[in-house]
Amino acid sequence: KAFRQVRSRPDLVICDGQGRAHPRRLGLACHVGLALDVPTIGCAKSRLLGTVRREPGLARGGRAALTDGRERIGTALRTRTAVKPVFVSVGHRIDLASAERWVLATATRYRLPEPSRRAHQAVTAYKKEWAGRGHP
Repeated sequence: KAFRQVRSRPDLVICDGQGRAHPRRLGLACHVGLALDVPTIGCAKSRLLGTVRREPGLARGGRAALTDGRERIGTALRTRTAVKPVFVSVGHRIDLASAERWVLATATRYRLPEPSRRAHQAVTAYKKEWAGRGHP
């Protein structure tokens, strides 16, 4: 419903959640991509599934494979030097290397990609406004 109100169709959607790094290999980013037929990336603050066998390098751009058994399901990617990594996984119509590049390109000043960070700020402001009108 909200997506239909967007004036121009996005070329890419970065979801605050998992893509293929999900127990059923079909996380939020996959659902959104399939429903909207747009390329999507899952970029989560925490790991839902899988193992990171070695920590990503401390510098921005440091990365380590996120695996489930022998299957590569994503990447632990450091978007800022010496800051906790985010967990990137493919959603729909994009490969993992491209997803990593997009997350790094959009996470310029903060740990999270700027579109996700701004969306979070907007939702937080809306929740405060909503609560201020007497709603629980």
